[in-house]
Amino acid sequence: MKILYYIVFLFWYLLSLLPLPVLYFFSDLLYFPLYYCIRYRRRIVRKNLTDSFPEKSKEKIIRIEKQYYHFFCDYIIETLKLFSISKKQLKRRMTFGGIDEIVQKLESENKNFCFVYLGHYCNWEWIASLPYWVPGDVLCGQIYHPLYNKAFDKLFLRLRNQFGGECIPMKETLRRIIELKRVKQKTIIGFISDQTPKWNSIHHWTQFLHRETPVFIGTERIGKQVDALIYYADVKRIKRGYYHCEFKQLADNAKSVPDYGLTDMYMRNLEQMITAVPQYWLWTHNRWKRTKEEFERRQQKENK
Repeated sequence: MKILYYIVFLFWYLLSLLPLPVLYFFSDLLYFPLYYCIRYRRRIVRKNLTDSFPEKSKEKIIRIEKQYYHFFCDYIIETLKLFSISKKQLKRRMTFGGIDEIVQKLESENKNFCFVYLGHYCNWEWIASLPYWVPGDVLCGQIYHPLYNKAFDKLFLRLRNQFGGECIPMKETLRRIIELKRVKQKTIIGFISDQTPKWNSIHHWTQFLHRETPVFIGTERIGKQVDALIYYADVKRIKRGYYHCEFKQLADNAKSVPDYGLTDMYMRNLEQMITAVPQYWLWTHNRWKRTKEEFERRQQKENK
């Protein structure tokens, strides 16, 4: 694994030294074989788009599908560029709004945590550069699911940690948050919460893009326990290679929101963002592989 890590790291690093305009040229070249030859997950993408936008014609669905694959190729090379991109260039290309409000509220309301809901929308890897924008006494972290391949897991951890933030493995989330609370560390933590929970982690379903969808509720559960500020990251692609993330507060007092209310608010905001410009969400993810019907059948078997 160590040998694989160093080989891949060296290859990716050397490629990342190329200017972004050159890398975008390779992105354009990659699109054709990925879409037309390899046909990477095209069946899943087509089904996801068709079911999510039943009002759109087949021609419009195919147009969005092609736009998505063009963007997905850009996402690959933009993530690759993180191996060598300068702080100055990244701050110019990935900007944030609403940070001053978060920092001010952490101080004025005597809060230790701000939890930020994110989605796999636009280039979520570049959002890890948030530490460049916050005061040095505020820790930035992100919850992540370790990759099965140890070499690639190590590579992505290196990419995400290089900005000064901390990657917290999903299974260690609560333990690490309790540690941070004990030392009263002001912390902003990002939760990418649009993945599919495992069967035994499903506790709530919500309507999302015309389907009953299982969702993670850990963000709001832990957020209420530690009295965190709860925000949503509204992300836009300004133009190729340029993004803006605006932080929007979902509720003044998380504890006063009914159970699953914050989760539903997050999903509504995410749905609105995706519906406005659909090609920037991760459509290759098999998001609806777990259905409510199958879940109820499993529950009935367990209760017998």
